[in-house]
Amino acid sequence: MPADPPQHPSHRDPVRTRLLDTLHALEPWDDQERAHLKTASQWADSGAPLHRTRKPDVPAMHLVSYFAVQDEARQELLLVAHRKAGLWLPAGGHVEPGEDPWNTVVRESREELHTDAAASPLAGEQPLFVTVTPTRGPGSHTDVSLWYLLSADRNSITSYDEREFDGIRWLTEKQVLIEPSTRLDPHMHRFIRKLQHRRSQC
Repeated sequence: MPADPPQHPSHRDPVRTRLLDTLHALEPWDDQERAHLKTASQWADSGAPLHRTRKPDVPAMHLVSYFAVQDEARQELLLVAHRKAGLWLPAGGHVEPGEDPWNTVVRESREELHTDAAASPLAGEQPLFVTVTPTRGPGSHTDVSLWYLLSADRNSITSYDEREFDGIRWLTEKQVLIEPSTRLDPHMHRFIRKLQHRRSQC
């Protein structure tokens, strides 16, 4: 009797399968996101390790959940001054082994912004955007980042993890777009453009 064909790693691992389903459901905004989505999908489907196991760079490519918090009434976004990155970013963190990326958002929202995560109606508990980005500085590695969107009243966030962040700022989308890209995550402007496009379709 012939042996059964080898089972693909993504079929054995429910976490990997869910990640691939999440990636396949994304609609890329532009050619760059299309390329990043292809890279992320091939990486996730390859059987390569998904999660960071040793700080800061083992394995050299691993999964991150970002979450942009939006006060929808004011159309303002919360950005944090990340100490290690030296940039203004959405909050977020590394996905732990066995953890669903949305559950990372829930956990990190409590840890970093001391608030419960409330998914924006615009995207729900699914990411709006994906990027594949080399980090800067010592221990450089590549973050495969899923960008989620949360809703919150700006007055409800009154504290943050001061070990991680030097400060926080609420900015309108227009203010984010006029910030020099060198001060922000390199994909922040593109995220705003995709967010505006998604909102225009609703």
